[in-house]
Amino acid sequence: ELSQRYIDECSGCAQRFSSWSEEEQTHFVESLLQQMTHYQHGRVQAFLAPMLQRDFISALPARGLDHLAEKILAYLDAESLKSAELVCREWRRVVADGLLWKKLIELQVRSDNLWRGLAERKGWLQDLFRPQRGCQPKDNAYYRQLYPRILQDIERIENNWRSGKYRLHKIQCQSEASKVRRGQDCQRLADNTIKVWDRRTFQCIKVLTGHSGSVLCLQYDENIIISGSSDSTVRVWDVHSGEALNTLYHHCEAVLHLRFAEGLMVTCSKDRSIAVWDMVSPKEITLRRVLVGHRAAVNVVDFDQRYIVSASGDRTIKVWHTTSCEFVRTLSGHKRGIACLQYRDRLVVSGSSDNSIRLWDIETGSCLRVLEGHEELVRCIRFDSKRIVSGAYDGKIKVWDLPAALDPRSSPAAMCVGTLVEHTGRVFRLQFDEFQIVSSSHDDTILVWDFLAEDDDGSETGGAAGGGGGGGGGGGDDDDDDKSGRGAAGKFNPVGGNFIAGGDEDDADVD
Repeated sequence: ELSQRYIDECSGCAQRFSSWSEEEQTHFVESLLQQMTHYQHGRVQAFLAPMLQRDFISALPARGLDHLAEKILAYLDAESLKSAELVCREWRRVVADGLLWKKLIELQVRSDNLWRGLAERKGWLQDLFRPQRGCQPKDNAYYRQLYPRILQDIERIENNWRSGKYRLHKIQCQSEASKVRRGQDCQRLADNTIKVWDRRTFQCIKVLTGHSGSVLCLQYDENIIISGSSDSTVRVWDVHSGEALNTLYHHCEAVLHLRFAEGLMVTCSKDRSIAVWDMVSPKEITLRRVLVGHRAAVNVVDFDQRYIVSASGDRTIKVWHTTSCEFVRTLSGHKRGIACLQYRDRLVVSGSSDNSIRLWDIETGSCLRVLEGHEELVRCIRFDSKRIVSGAYDGKIKVWDLPAALDPRSSPAAMCVGTLVEHTGRVFRLQFDEFQIVSSSHDDTILVWDFLAEDDDGSETGGAAGGGGGGGGGGGDDDDDDKSGRGAAGKFNPVGGNFIAGGDEDDADVD
């Protein structure tokens, strides 16, 4: 409670204070603050805090700078953007007029394949970026409500992967092997052709002819398909017209695998060699170097800007410098021939006739983990940042937790999160993205396992059988097995693609 003496003297002090210069006023206040207690300092700070704050977001539109306010708030994440809408009406108006929820969704779609795939699958991609002509523009409320629905879909997909809930689409083939590109399926057949199938209607839309032997491998992009055959040639095709653009002759036995990217192609063969090609254009492809060192057929290759990685029936993985093509190191550990691998960043994942999967650090050559659970040869393997998916001659597809596999503290029981059992024959090929696995088998089927699990079609619904890892597969040689059995072999790009396939032989040559 203020004393009468203070009230009487305060007005005089205030008048004298106002007569001083700013510098004198500041000096006087500082001297007063030095005489105050800590409690008094707190009271003064609480009084000053609101005076020192300024709502520049609301001030910018008042000066005709709405675009700056929108740009600042566009840096917020979803939770912060929701909080910003509650600050005041002006902030809420800036968020709405700037369509900031739309911009936040667009940012996610640009940077995340899962978001991009959902946009295509769910049909709201047309409401983003530049809407198509004739489409009624959506307001901010639409995008604000869309955002949590997207998060729910993402959570549902992850739960479906964990629980093994999927919707199964089946394509019946006749001695086929397949890869997938956007909107189409392509199959390689016993008649030495490549077939292109529309992935939405499952109708054959194109047949490519030219190989004189079974098509054992292929890869494609938006413009070309490149295939390798038991006729020892590599052929280049126009993906739109189906025209044969080029034929490459080098290998003297079957071409078992190939990869191309960014002007470089690597092929490998039963003749034990690896060929490195420079690609200027589809019609101008020249042999740069031949890599030798394997003592058996080279079954698979992969590469990036640093390394070329090859795996062979001689039980080894070899690493080569991409630029110089010089040999780097050998990764040894598999007890039998290696049928498949994938390489990305520092990680190599390989599958073998010893029924195991191995994870390797390419820089050190060390084996990081051995995954056991398949009962026969591991024929195909792919991985992304979350999971490894493997297919084997036991007819099973297994899904493994990649982060757990890379954690040395994780127990083997935590590795395998599901086993998918639908094929009745050996699984030869598979690919997967955030939504689907596409697999193909000796049973003459291509299966599409859809983990978005929408219920708006008449496809079968399935669930994972088994689960958990452990239990190594049985031993025994595969030499007496029929490795030229019929089957479909699959590769596939994220949602909305076509299947591309050809060939009827299982091309792996393992001991």
